[in-house]
Amino acid sequence: MSAPTVSVRFNIQDLAQAMAHSHALDALPLNLNAEQWKILADFLQPLQLQEGQKLMEQGIKDRTVYFVESGTLTVHYEDAKERIRLAMVGPGSVLGEGAFYSHLPRSATVTATNVCRLWCLTPLRYRELASRHPDVALELTMAMSAVLARRLYNRPKRVAVT
Repeated sequence: MSAPTVSVRFNIQDLAQAMAHSHALDALPLNLNAEQWKILADFLQPLQLQEGQKLMEQGIKDRTVYFVESGTLTVHYEDAKERIRLAMVGPGSVLGEGAFYSHLPRSATVTATNVCRLWCLTPLRYRELASRHPDVALELTMAMSAVLARRLYNRPKRVAVT
């Protein structure tokens, strides 16, 4: 698994716009004002993936959660015989919420189908956010929980819980 590319040219407002304009079932319904977005940005790390680059790997224990600003990622399950595509995830959505909440290994592998811009949040940075800005952390938790619930209720999207 190659390391994602970190970029300093990211603007948190691009992520906010991706979320606001997404009509996908699993779009993250994060309702923050401009000041709260700036606060959240201080706890996130931007990264860029190239086409074919893996974001997460099935079976790996990692609780980092990712917010998709642009690009499309494929969620797939791998067994001894084959690789099965389970879902496609695009701008405005979240990846990794299953492991973030459950503390279990990743349930699938996620790969960029084209150049993707994402923002990541580690559990440590989330705890810092919750300590310093509980209102922003609560809004984020509720939004990620809403995506998790929608994916679990929708049989085809259930497999996108990573």
